[in-house]
Amino acid sequence: MTPADTADTAGSLALRGLATTGAGLTGFGLVLWIAANWAVLGRSGQFALLQAGVLGACALAWRLRAARPAAGLLALLGIGGLFAFFGQTYQTGADAWQLFALWAVLAVPLAVGVRSDVVWAPWSLVALAAVALWVQAHTGHRWRTEPGDLPAYLIGWTTAIGVCALSGPALRQRLGTGPWAFRGSVTLAVVMVSAAALWGLFDHRVSPHYLLGLALLAAAAALLSRAAGFDVFALSAVALGLDTLLVAGLARLVFDSGGGDTIGRLLLVGLCAAGLLAFSVSVILKLARRTALTGVSA
Repeated sequence: MTPADTADTAGSLALRGLATTGAGLTGFGLVLWIAANWAVLGRSGQFALLQAGVLGACALAWRLRAARPAAGLLALLGIGGLFAFFGQTYQTGADAWQLFALWAVLAVPLAVGVRSDVVWAPWSLVALAAVALWVQAHTGHRWRTEPGDLPAYLIGWTTAIGVCALSGPALRQRLGTGPWAFRGSVTLAVVMVSAAALWGLFDHRVSPHYLLGLALLAAAAALLSRAAGFDVFALSAVALGLDTLLVAGLARLVFDSGGGDTIGRLLLVGLCAAGLLAFSVSVILKLARRTALTGVSA
């Protein structure tokens, strides 16, 4: 690649980044402007402005290919603002997860049409936020890990896996997703599983959520280690969650055993954590070199 080609590529990426940032700020500014002029516009004017913003962004994405990612992001944000305004205006009594779920479902055709990570990545955030809020709504609106809550967590984790699969390499050509949508959804799913597993670990009695979360992250690590689906970012996120759960489990085991020096037990846990982290990094680097040599990437 010549210096001129490199400069053209850098300029194109800079323009895309500026357009995407501008679209995000415009959507955020539209919501803030409506909030600031709440009493001036009136209900019909506020709805009309939000709907016009969504339709205008969709029309721009349809007509101008170069502006499609930025316009798609603006439309996605506008849909969210419209649902939020609807929920605040009419007080339907719907749970927050229902609004996020409806937002995600209605934005799927938009994301498929735009075929860009600029839309798919925030869409994954919206979809997984809906999943997390659904789990909270079905566990007494509290982040608890009682045995009776296990089915809700299993459904939520399965749905999160489905979101990750939707943005994964297998469907990338059909749906137009990119690597960052997959990486973002995997990272958020790891946070969701790890948080619930840790909460279950430090209950009065260890809940089954901990062992299930540990098994799920171990299975995800094995799957992402395969050459066909290897992604160093996603695998690193899963490895970090898995290491965290293992070290936390060791800490509970060591400190629940009683006796001994507290400083010594802390040192033991720290050394094990450092060794586990070094081992994980070594394995991931080895897999990354293997993938680079074979030319297979996610």
